[in-house]
Amino acid sequence: MTDWEDHYQQGQTPWDKGEPAPPLVDCLRSEPLQGDILVPGCGLGHDVRAIAAATPAARPVGLDIAPTAVKSARKLPLAGHEKYVFGNLFDLDPELRDAFDWVWEHTCYCAIPPEKRDAYVEAVNTALRPGGRLLGVFYLDPYDDEHRPDDGRPPFGTSLEDLEVRLRARFQILKSWVPERAYPGRQGRERMILAQRL
Repeated sequence: MTDWEDHYQQGQTPWDKGEPAPPLVDCLRSEPLQGDILVPGCGLGHDVRAIAAATPAARPVGLDIAPTAVKSARKLPLAGHEKYVFGNLFDLDPELRDAFDWVWEHTCYCAIPPEKRDAYVEAVNTALRPGGRLLGVFYLDPYDDEHRPDDGRPPFGTSLEDLEVRLRARFQILKSWVPERAYPGRQGRERMILAQRL
């Protein structure tokens, strides 16, 4: 199991690009997220702040299992009505259950062990209100010359078929597409999905 707190304490966070995910930025231009939005595995909160800045009435909540990430995110200037909480997506506090209109997914799904993916789908479903929506950029193919599927380290890849089968257990997939923009090196290796809680 990855010790995310240790990574943040040691400053070993290669997943942190210092800016929000390009596919999120593009989506927010055409469809700002409204209401209460959960961002699991928020890290330093770049995506949380982008959501807050795009829609003044949005109430995004960044959730992370690493206390250092949450403390660091709280020290950065507010962009709107965002807040950050320490917690575990797989063991949500009661006030975070059935509490959100949206969940924004970015690198949480690929960071968890593959055997926890069904539990992830259930956890996101639990966080959303009935009819709530999941919008996410899923990193399907994170592998390169230095990181292979059998080395047991995140990020963990997946096939689009496997991802969609898992999501359909609790969601109706409304739209699925390849994002036009991505972080360098991720072009064509990610998938955007918009889904609604059943």
